[in-house]
This record gives sequence, C-alpha cells and structure tokens, in this order.
Amino acid sequence: MRLSLWVLVLGLIVGSRAGSAQPRVSPVVVDQLRWADAVWVEGYLGRRLDASYEHRILGQDVDHLIAPFRSRTEVSKWQSEFWGKWFTSAVQAYRYRPEPRLKAVLDKAVAGLLATQTPDGYIGNYAPDKHLEQWDIWGRKYCMLGLLAYYDLTKDARSLQATRQLADHLMRELAEKNVLLVKKGNHRGMAASSVLEPITQLYIRTGDKRYLNFAQEIVRQWETPDGPQLISKAGQDVARRFPKPASPFGWEQGQKAYEMMSCYEGLLELYRLTGNQTYRNAVEKTWENIRDTEINVAGSGASIEVWFGGKNLQTLPVRHYQETCVTVTWIKLSQQLLRLTGEARYADAIEQSYYNALLGAMQPDGADWAKYSPLAGQRLEGEGQCGMDLNCCVASGPRGLFTLPATVVMTGADGPSVNFFVPGRYSFLTPGGQQAAVRQQTTYPDSGAVRLTLDLPKAEELSVRIRVPAWSAETTLLVNGQPVDAVQSGQYATIRRRWSSTDVITLGLDMRGRLVRQGPLAEHVAIRRGPLVLARDSRLDKLSIDEPLSPLVGKDGFIALEPVTGPNPAFWVQYTARFAVESHLERAIPPVSLHLCDYASAGNTYDERSRFRVWLPQLVDTAKLP
Repeated sequence: MRLSLWVLVLGLIVGSRAGSAQPRVSPVVVDQLRWADAVWVEGYLGRRLDASYEHRILGQDVDHLIAPFRSRTEVSKWQSEFWGKWFTSAVQAYRYRPEPRLKAVLDKAVAGLLATQTPDGYIGNYAPDKHLEQWDIWGRKYCMLGLLAYYDLTKDARSLQATRQLADHLMRELAEKNVLLVKKGNHRGMAASSVLEPITQLYIRTGDKRYLNFAQEIVRQWETPDGPQLISKAGQDVARRFPKPASPFGWEQGQKAYEMMSCYEGLLELYRLTGNQTYRNAVEKTWENIRDTEINVAGSGASIEVWFGGKNLQTLPVRHYQETCVTVTWIKLSQQLLRLTGEARYADAIEQSYYNALLGAMQPDGADWAKYSPLAGQRLEGEGQCGMDLNCCVASGPRGLFTLPATVVMTGADGPSVNFFVPGRYSFLTPGGQQAAVRQQTTYPDSGAVRLTLDLPKAEELSVRIRVPAWSAETTLLVNGQPVDAVQSGQYATIRRRWSSTDVITLGLDMRGRLVRQGPLAEHVAIRRGPLVLARDSRLDKLSIDEPLSPLVGKDGFIALEPVTGPNPAFWVQYTARFAVESHLERAIPPVSLHLCDYASAGNTYDERSRFRVWLPQLVDTAKLP
C-alpha cells in the first residue's frame, strides 16, 4: 500500500491528542437486545461460575502475566494474549459479582501493565526489531480489549489514554514501515487484523475518526489478493476458502477457526457503526456455514484449530479436536448476533455449546481448562505455552463462561427476553422506566419445567419474549394457568399484556431422549436430552464403552431415559437406558440397562480412571440394508 494512504488513515500531522475529550459515538445500528443490569445465578451453573471465580479468576498470579511485557525479548510466541484474555474475563466476573477483593486485583493488573508502556506507546512483549511479526499485533489487541474493559468499568482516563497511545503506535509503525497489516502475523493476516474489534471500540469511546478510518482500511485490506477475503469468500465453506497448506499454522493457513471468528466479531462492530449491510451479510453467511458444516453435536469443532468440514466427520477420532478457544469464540460470535438480531437460532447455538463443549472443558474445581476436548477418549489438561504455566485455553475458558449471566435475560425495546433457563434473578429497566426483574425457578436441564415471575413495582404493559428451543417438539406455555397460542419450536413466544408481580408464567419443555444418527449407514448414534449431549463413562458400567449396541426406541421415535436418583458429586445428571447388544451367539440375549451421563461430567477425573464416549457404535443389521 502507498504511504499516502496510511497518512490519510492516521492523520499524523493533525490527528487529535491522546488525552483530548471527544464525544462518545452512537452506533448507526441499534441492537435488538441489551445486557441485563444486575444478575444473580443459582443452581448448577451458579456453582460453576463460583468455582471459576474463586479458583481461576482470583487464583491467577497477575505478576506472572505482566512479566513478559517487562522483558520485551520475544520473537515468535503469544504470551501477551494471556493478560488480556484473563483480564476481560475477570471484568465480566466482577460485573457479575462485584467484590472488593477482585477489584483490587483488577486495579493491580492495570497498574502493572501500564507501567510497562514505553514512551512511544508500545505495550507488548516483542523485541524492538521484531515488532509487527508473528503474534505481536494479536497480543496488542488483547491488551486494548482489557484496557477498554477497565475503562468501561471505572471510567479511568489513564486506561483510555494508554489504549489510544497503543493504537496510535501501531498505526504509526505500519505507516513508517509501509506494510500491509494482512501481511503481518499469521493466518493470512486474520490474527493481526482481528485488532479491528478494539479499534472500533476505541472510536466509539473517543469519537476520533482516525480509528474509524483505520478500521475501514483493515477491511479494505482483507479483500486484497494477500488478504483473507472474509467478505468476498463469505459464501464459501470455511474449510475450503484457500488451498490447504503444508502446515496448519503459519501465514498461508486461511481456515484458522478462532482467528477467523475473531475478525467477524470486529466486522459486526463495524457494521453497527456504519450500517453497511455487506458486513452483516458476510457474518451471517459465515455463521450459517460454520453451523451447517463444522459444529458438532457438542456445539463446537475444528481440528488442530482449523475448520475441516468436521460436522460430517465427528464420529472419527479427530486430532486435537474442539479447542476451547474455538468453543469460546463461537459462543461470543453467536452472542454478538443474538444481541444484534434477537433471533432464537443464535441462542440455540449458544446453549448447545455452553452446556456441552464449554462446561466439558472446565475442570470440576474451576481452576483449569482442557485445551482440546474429544467426543471419545479421555479429558486431559492442556500444557503450559510460551514458557509459562498456562495456555491460551486456560486464559480463554472463563471468557466464555462469564458471558452467561448478562445474557440469560436481556432487554428489548418492549420488555425482557428470556433467552436461557437458569434459576436466579435478572434485573432490567422496563419501557416505562421501572427497575424490574425476572425471577426464574427451575432445575433445568434436569427438568423441563420453568416458572417465571416479574418483580414490578407497579403494573405495566410490556412484551415478554420466551425462547422455545428448536429441539422441544412439544412445548406448553401458560400465563396464570391459561395457554399461550402459536408457540413454535425454534422461535420466541411473545406475550404482550399488562403485567403485575402476581402473574406467573409456566413453561414446559420436551425432555424426551432424542437420537442423532451419523454416518452413511447411520452406524453411530448420539443421545440428547434437552440441551445436553449424553455420554457413556467407564466409571458407570462394566460393559466396555466401545461395545457396539443399539438403543431401544419407542414407537414415537424417542428413547426412554430413567433418571438416576441420589447424589453423586462426580456427575451433573445421570440416566439409564435400555440397549440391544450383540451376543455373538445364534440366540438373542435380553437387552441391557446402561448408564448415561452429561458430556460435561464425562471423563472429568482428567486421568486414566475415566474414559467416555458420545457417539455409540451401532449394530449394523445387514438384513435391513438396501
């Protein structure tokens, strides 16, 4: 790119000063849904949040994360992402449960990072002669996201000024070296150009149009021959956009899942600022393609962190499957689209991924996360990366986990939207300006019964939207005992009326066991109940988890699941079901009753004591083959 274009983007001569006051920019496109004001989550998910809060968020050694920024000797690694990933999740955790002890940790983390900023604005861990290379810009992105999150939380002017100086330094370096952003770093520039997201957020918080210009320049570079072409290739399968390179890593890899979705998150933010429908179309097309060709029964995917057409290959033993960073970013991208559109399909995708792939990657005590999560085998801790005692997924996991509280119940222009079914209390502002709340009472997903009430100071007319999951074939929805008409699976039921605190909404979801068949002969089957994927675990039965068997299905096409009662801290939920087993004799043998547990609990000993399997190999009846 010609230097004159960079000068136009930067406004180097007359650009505004880092500390100058600028009005906050209002997006052109207004989201359909807003985050909840205050939240208290109860039940199983509340305990999972508490475990991560205590043992991962508060358990992190902040000085250890800041150390690489002090030495600045790196030439190829990605230590600098760890601070920003942990910090953004810590801010989410604080917003959920604002405790002084965590606030003190946040203050220390920001002060420590700002102390490493060089006079010219750089915050990073790379040696001066290696700036812009490998993961340097990627790490700067996470520093910006963390500092902006702290500014939003505290209105601390130092953190906003430091973010501006960091962004200005990046733009200045690109201009002085006269290089394309998409030619720096890895994965056809997707890692580096995912800095689009904090740049758009910086523009919103400052009003400085240099940042909007820079954001638009990033997207322009995407469509150059050297770029990832994230807009023009949006109609193509994400696994086939570029020739397959010799290595899954490096600049030539254009199918890298995590980095691709990170770029699309930024593109949605730019859409909100510009109203350019092309941007939104590209994200929606890509999201649909990922869902249709990559996302597995547990709600995630990717092999060696790369899209590979994995939905049709998920019954195979897949190398380095279902990275937690991929799971988290799929949830975050889906949440962006849910917030923007208010459409149920995005909430369906979030629920599938959160209850299975995400919770399945988290260790029981919340202190650690698996890097990869197979659908069969065993769970293992991820190793440390970059000479540190944590890895990208340990840093990322809580970023997905703590997105839940503010999205269980969100607020639209006409009233609350109940997206997920989690016991607790969720505050919102009514259209009439009242501070109100939705209360949920439920043991979901153990039960499909949900009781909802509104805490309203006085009666008000508003709309309450309730998601009916796509998997719920038979759903009941009542207000004060009276049925609500036209309830459709995969849609929101909207109830418009004058509400008071005495009104009660009862939702009944279809929790029958469902079969998912996979393979050209349907030679594998998975069992789902509500949002949960079930699995066999070697701790529960003597019969090998690899034994071919066939579930006994009723005339209605569903499988009977009997709940296992009694406390067992190793499992969230357990059921028994009946299966036909090959006898290897001419005579038939009676069906057997076997245990199933939720995928999140399967194999959660993180050692050889427990092996598990989601996709169950089927007995092939050759008499029934065509």
